[in-house]
Amino acid sequence: MEGMSSLTIKQQSNFNGFPKAAELIEIEGAHALEASDRAMFNQLLQTAHDSGRMTEPDAEWEISLAALRRGSTRHESNDRIRYSLRRLRRTEVRVSYISARTGLPRTMETHLLDFTDTDDADSPSATVQFAFPKRLRAVLARSNRWGRIRCEVSYAMTSKYAIAFYEMVCLRANLDRCTEVIEMSRFRELLGVPPGSYDRADNFTRNVITPAILEVNGLSDVGVQIEMERKHPRAPAHGVAITWWRKQGDEFRYAMQERSRPKVGRMARLKGQVEQLTPDHVALVNAEVAEKLERMRTEEREKRAADRYHIT
Repeated sequence: MEGMSSLTIKQQSNFNGFPKAAELIEIEGAHALEASDRAMFNQLLQTAHDSGRMTEPDAEWEISLAALRRGSTRHESNDRIRYSLRRLRRTEVRVSYISARTGLPRTMETHLLDFTDTDDADSPSATVQFAFPKRLRAVLARSNRWGRIRCEVSYAMTSKYAIAFYEMVCLRANLDRCTEVIEMSRFRELLGVPPGSYDRADNFTRNVITPAILEVNGLSDVGVQIEMERKHPRAPAHGVAITWWRKQGDEFRYAMQERSRPKVGRMARLKGQVEQLTPDHVALVNAEVAEKLERMRTEEREKRAADRYHIT
């Protein structure tokens, strides 16, 4: 391991996001988690990281349910928050790491949250207290690889595969290369695709790859491209070649603007299916609306005149 300054827990959150350990980005077995669960876990993890108490033996944290609700849903009820917390607590994942004692690779099977303790009433001051499993925190304390994750990007995404893919790219964003080939079964596992789901190439592309690329390219600070790796044109894909880059200029500003817009209609906008109105279009629409309103007023005046003079 490198010096203490290279440890994940020693890094500070900044404009580019908080440092999420590679061991948590590359978890396996997380296919039961939904997009909202993954986004909420990032917010809980950042809360713990920014406190500076991740390595304390009995560290626990507390956050308001209102803060979690603002990020994940516009509903006033905390029911969805409770469901997400329950899934995070019950879903068992596999975490790969290198043993500090032997230097050999090991795999830990663990839950992501040790416990949650929430207020029963949905009051504005309601909170949830939580903690991470002791052994998981021990692995995170030794981690020296991380990707900077922005919670607002995770919350903006509706596809859990997009969130997982976004984090995979963030982990690799500062490497001295910008492309990598990943074996297909490994790629599916890292994205959290349920075993036996989307086995056909067209279903996998339509339900996993396409939404992931659309949302990462449309909402995050990085751009991505995926190409299937095949031994010959008719062979099944045995891997994926991922290319990534840091966005700049208009591409960066567009993603920021889209994150601030409502989720309603977002996929249509990202697909380019929403017509952008020019000033001429706006003027034409306004003229049509004014003409329709005037016609309605005229018809109303004529009707009132007919009623007044009993004209049939």
